[in-house]
Parts: sequence; structure tokens; C-alpha cells
Amino acid sequence: MGEQRTVKFPQEVIDEYAALGVDLPALFSAGHLGNRMGVQIVEAAAERVVGTMPVEGNTQPYGLLHGGASAVLAETLGSVGSMLHGGVTKIAVGVDLNCTHHRGVRSGLVTGVATPVHRGRTTATYEIVITDERDKRVCTARLTCLLRDANPDGTTG
Repeated sequence: MGEQRTVKFPQEVIDEYAALGVDLPALFSAGHLGNRMGVQIVEAAAERVVGTMPVEGNTQPYGLLHGGASAVLAETLGSVGSMLHGGVTKIAVGVDLNCTHHRGVRSGLVTGVATPVHRGRTTATYEIVITDERDKRVCTARLTCLLRDANPDGTTG
């Protein structure tokens, strides 16, 4: 599904993770499912996460973008924003996802933009707007993630 592009992280975020010995751009991905679906993260900060996904290969039997594919894109983008908001001491775990599908799309690339609705100490909620190549809204989603303490060994607290 194409080459993985380099994710654009704010320099201060890269520096924060680098101070802990973590190469954030090398570590980051859309996960196995996101990679299989061709999700590409093109911009990532706690204030805004942008990603794309091809329609081809992610359709339902009628040839339209599958609603579950939109949900995968939305949860990926919102989770990245939540993870960046939580910082190096937290991990983000999705606890609620709501998707409203506005129109079908049969081809091309869809783009999702995740922006925060709430960023607290224990939860983060993001609105994700997915549009087609004509900038028409395809889906509006809302994701809430629980921010759990991360232990030094990488397990959750």
C-alpha cells in the first residue's frame, strides 16, 4: 500500500522522547492493522494529528469505504493525539469510539484530522473529521482514551 512516509512530530516532542532514549519517529507507526489498511500518519502533535488512508482495499460489498475502515483511521489518529498529550509517563487506551458516516466514497484517499475536545490528567477526547479528496466530510468521529500510568518496563500500571 505504498511507502511509509516520515511522521512530522514537533521538535520538542522528539527531544522529550530522545532524552529517555526513545527514537519517536522510528518507533511510531499506525500499528499492524493500520499498516495493513494503508494508514499514513503525516502530522502528529497533541494539538492536531493528520493521517490518510486509501479507499481501495478498504471497501464493503457495495464498493464504498467500509465504516469500520473509517473507525480504524479515527481511532488511530485520536490515539496518537492522546498518547502525545499523555507524554512519556502515560499510555493511551481507547475506551469509547463513536462514528457518524455522512457520505459514501468509492475511490481515492480519505484524510482524517484529529483535534482535542478534552485533554485531562486521566482521559483525552478527540474529534476526528474524515474528508474525501474534494474536502467533503465523509465521517465525524469522537474517541475517548483513558491515560494509564506506564511503568518503566513498558507495562501498564
